[in-house]
Amino acid sequence: MPVDEQSVHNDISGQVLGPSLQAGIIQGDVYIGGQGAALPPVPRQLPPTAPLTDRADELLFLTSHFDRCVRRGHPFLAAISGLGGVGKTALALDWLHSLRPSPSGGQLYADLGARSPSGPADPAETLSRFLRGLGVAPQQVPHALAERAALYRSLTSRRPVAVLLDDAESAAHVRPLLPGGGSVTLVTSRARLTGLTLEGGHQLHLEPLAPDDAVALLADTLGDHRVAEDPDDARALVRLCAGLPLAVRLVGARLAARPRRSIAVMVGALSEERGRLDALAIDGDRSVRAALDLSYGGLSADAARLYRLLGTHPGRHVDNGLAAALLAPTGATAGEAAELLDVLHDTHLLTETGEGRYRFHDLVRLHALARAEEDEPAAERAGALRRTAGHYLALATLAERAIEPRRTALERDPASREARSAPFGSRDAEAALDWLERELPDLVAVVRRVRTTAFPWFSWQLADAMWPLFPRRKHYEHWRTVHREGLAAAEEHGDRVAQARMLTSGGLGELGRGEHDRALDMFEAAAEILDEDGDALGHARTLNYRGLALQRRGDAEAAEALFVRAAAELPRHGDPRAGALARLNAAGIALDAARPQEAAAAAAAARDTLREAGDTYNAARATTLLGRARMLAGAVREAEDLLSEALTELRGVNAGYEIARALEALAEIAGSRGEVPLARARYQEALDLYVGVNRTERADAVRTRLGALGAAG
Repeated sequence: MPVDEQSVHNDISGQVLGPSLQAGIIQGDVYIGGQGAALPPVPRQLPPTAPLTDRADELLFLTSHFDRCVRRGHPFLAAISGLGGVGKTALALDWLHSLRPSPSGGQLYADLGARSPSGPADPAETLSRFLRGLGVAPQQVPHALAERAALYRSLTSRRPVAVLLDDAESAAHVRPLLPGGGSVTLVTSRARLTGLTLEGGHQLHLEPLAPDDAVALLADTLGDHRVAEDPDDARALVRLCAGLPLAVRLVGARLAARPRRSIAVMVGALSEERGRLDALAIDGDRSVRAALDLSYGGLSADAARLYRLLGTHPGRHVDNGLAAALLAPTGATAGEAAELLDVLHDTHLLTETGEGRYRFHDLVRLHALARAEEDEPAAERAGALRRTAGHYLALATLAERAIEPRRTALERDPASREARSAPFGSRDAEAALDWLERELPDLVAVVRRVRTTAFPWFSWQLADAMWPLFPRRKHYEHWRTVHREGLAAAEEHGDRVAQARMLTSGGLGELGRGEHDRALDMFEAAAEILDEDGDALGHARTLNYRGLALQRRGDAEAAEALFVRAAAELPRHGDPRAGALARLNAAGIALDAARPQEAAAAAAAARDTLREAGDTYNAARATTLLGRARMLAGAVREAEDLLSEALTELRGVNAGYEIARALEALAEIAGSRGEVPLARARYQEALDLYVGVNRTERADAVRTRLGALGAAG
């Protein structure tokens, strides 16, 4: 299948307006939503927490240091370290949820995944998510890590937040994520992050529970009389759990499910497991591993199989749909899969995170994977991974169709056509985008994992299906990652069509990041493949992409030549709309070069074609450019009519950047007539819009004009 313009029509930092508008190859910022939209709610990202057993001294430590920081007007930072399963996250959540007064800016949470199968979280992507949570529009999120960190600190200096950075790898991993002002930050890590003392961090090393506290936790988990009746056995049991809350809850959950079983029986069983693990010299987590083995041994055959198969998932989250996909060969229904997930949750093998999703504690995930490697044949483990990839591909394809129903996709694995119950409607583009964004870390993990399997095509097909998310929500790090992985898989598999798609789609991401040279190299590589394969239409489209890269690089003459070629070749090969967009790009260069007659002719021709294609948004953009060209030529009345017409169309789709362009030109006309109040009002509205879409160069130009008007007035 050739790479066609429909596959990349929202590619460039042009405007993508509304959930499914086909915006084409355009200039300006990609912008979703409009002016006057309600401000986002204060973020409340902290997960829920179970009741905490004791930890009074640790809570007092945090509170006393926090109070001291408040009195001194300092931010509060504490790093909680300790063994896996010792309760670091539970302590942090309990204290943050009880914090009074709660910081006015809300609560932020990030699982930094120091031991995640897909590797630690990228601080740049974590900052991107934090900024979005604080209300920053996707197009306003800076590209560079340092710039994101600076904006994050500025925002949180004005509106302090409570932040939990969970499972950090090192102090360096955390530093870019520290907020500003009077914010409160807790960090959890297996390691002692003494490097954070440079930032004023307080160190709290969490020890296992004292025997009495561990017994109290066991009694709370059982909810019956057995601890009171067998206190010695209860103390022996928690001693075998090494005082680790995770291990105590695991064995307690198993006992709770067997109300007639004595604690002494569990002591004997756990003693045997501890002995086996000691003999294997398993590292410091053997108490939890022993408890996990007992919990696993008490599962039904179906629940145990799901537990093992979930361990093969390269991502961090699971839900009913994924569980059903993994169990598909058994004929299990979605309801039966959901019941089995409830069993794993009730036995403390899964933690609920909200919205019908669950996650493993990192030790539990490692245990599940180890049991899969021990108890499942290699072919079945590979089959489970393939079913996972197919599940995500099917849902991502449904999301893609909801967002861009006219898009021509790469050929997909049959799994993409399997029936799935999607958490969004077939026409609910915003909900589909939200789903892609929520699942993005897990999607990326699957893309990476399947690249080196016997079914690598899932890597580029998933990248292709995820495409509509990237120009709209601007997750540039993941944009680059999935297209690099997809390209590598396509190259290794020898799929040239997929290579060309990954190069063009990935190149547009590089162009959005400001990596113009890299983007140009990728577009040229795609052009070579398409030319060699005789795909004239695909090759013609790369002319437009290469022109945009050259234009961004400052080579307007070479860019214009490519736009003119694209405008001629694309209609000849069956895509007049893409040709009109290329002609519009050429018109913009002509206008910048003070050739208004040429610009007007090209813009008018582009407008006519775009109207015929039903592309009212880009037709309005062409009308704006035509109006500006006529203004430069001295036809002020005609220019004003054209610009007013365009403004009406653009307001109808909340096109922030393009509205500002029309307003700026209309303000200039008003100023030339001496209508200073009208000019000032139009310039001010344009300035607000430019700031809103992060177009600093246009905003600065308008500020200068406003200043000149003030001096004139």
